[in-house]
Amino acid sequence: MIKIGSPLIGPEEEAGVLAALRSGQLAQGPRVAEFEAAFAGYIGVGHAVAVSSGTAALVAALWAHDVGSGDEVLVPTMTFAATGNAVLQTGALPVLVDVREDGLTIDPALLEAAITSLTRAIIPVHLYGQPSDMTAIVEIARRHKLAVIEDACQAVGASWRGRKAGSFGTGAFSFYATKNMTTGEGGMVTTDDAALAGKLRLLRNQGEEVRYRTDILGANYRMTEIAAALGLAQLAKLDGWNEQRRANAAWLSERLKDVVAPVEQEGAYHVFHLYTVRVPNGRRDALMAYLRARDIEAGVYYPLCLHQQPLYRKLGIGGSFPIAEALAAEILSLPVHPALSPDDLERIAGAVNESLAGAEVLGG
Repeated sequence: MIKIGSPLIGPEEEAGVLAALRSGQLAQGPRVAEFEAAFAGYIGVGHAVAVSSGTAALVAALWAHDVGSGDEVLVPTMTFAATGNAVLQTGALPVLVDVREDGLTIDPALLEAAITSLTRAIIPVHLYGQPSDMTAIVEIARRHKLAVIEDACQAVGASWRGRKAGSFGTGAFSFYATKNMTTGEGGMVTTDDAALAGKLRLLRNQGEEVRYRTDILGANYRMTEIAAALGLAQLAKLDGWNEQRRANAAWLSERLKDVVAPVEQEGAYHVFHLYTVRVPNGRRDALMAYLRARDIEAGVYYPLCLHQQPLYRKLGIGGSFPIAEALAAEILSLPVHPALSPDDLERIAGAVNESLAGAEVLGG
C-alpha cells in the first residue's frame, strides 16, 4: 500500500528518544527548552512555546490574546474542525468566511464584511501547506486592531514572500504523526512578543509560575522530553523533506490529466503537507475507490466544511459559502510525502490517469 502519509523515523530520532528515556526526566525539561530555541530560530521569531498538540497551540494562543465569551473570531469554513473548535473552547464564536478558489485559503476580500464590534482575532489557515495571503490579512488586522493567529498546523516550513508561516502574528503548529515533521503528538506557539510568550508558558502549566500557586487559569498543555527529542532530530531534516515534497508535487502536476492540480500562490512557498487535486464532474469518489483497489491510499481533507458540521449546525453557525462547498465536493489528496519512490509516483499518476480516462470512455 502506498500510504498518504508516513512518519520518517531514523537513527537520530531513536538515539534522541533513548537518551531522553535514560535521563530520568520525561516531563518538560532541558530538551523542550532546546527544541523551543531551535524552532524559534527556524521560524525567525523571538519565542517559541512548546505544547502538547496543535489544538492546544490554538487554544493557548487564543487565551493568550484574551479571547473569550462574547468575542468573535474570523475562521475559514474550509479547514479541519480543530480550528473552529479551538475558538469554541474559549467561549468565543467562530465567524466563518469563504475561501479562494485558487489557493483554498481564506479570502482576504471577504474579511472586512465579516468584522463586527465583537471581532477580536483572525485565524488564517495555511491549508495543506499553502500559506494564506498574509500581506493582505495583516493589513486588515492592523486597521481593525485585531490579533492574527496563524493556523500553521499543516505548514511548518512554508513561507509568504520570504517570511516563514508563524512569524506574521501568533503562530500555532502541530507535530502530529503524519505532519511534515513529527513529535508523535505535540505543538508549538510562536511569537515575537515576550509578554505573550510569558503568558503562554503560564497557560500551558495550569497557570503556575511558582509550583502550586495558580496565577491565571491554564491547563496541562506541556510537551514531554521524549517528544522534544523527536522534534530536535526531525527539525534538522525538515527543509530537505519539504524540498522533496515540492519535487514530488511538481512531478505529479506535470503528469496528471483530467484533474485540477494545486496552484502555488504568487509569493508563496508551499510545503505540500497534502497534495490536493480537484476532480470535476462528480468523479472524485470513483477515483478514490479505484486508487484504493490498487493499494494507493487517497483521502478527502475535508468532506464537510465547518458550516456543514452537525455541531455547527446545532449551534446556528452557518452562512453561504459557495466556493468552499464546491471545492469540498471535488477535492482529493494523493500521496506526496518524501518517502515515495519514483516507482510509487509512476503508479500514482498512472492509476489516476487510467481511472479518469476510463470514466471518459464510459461517459463519466
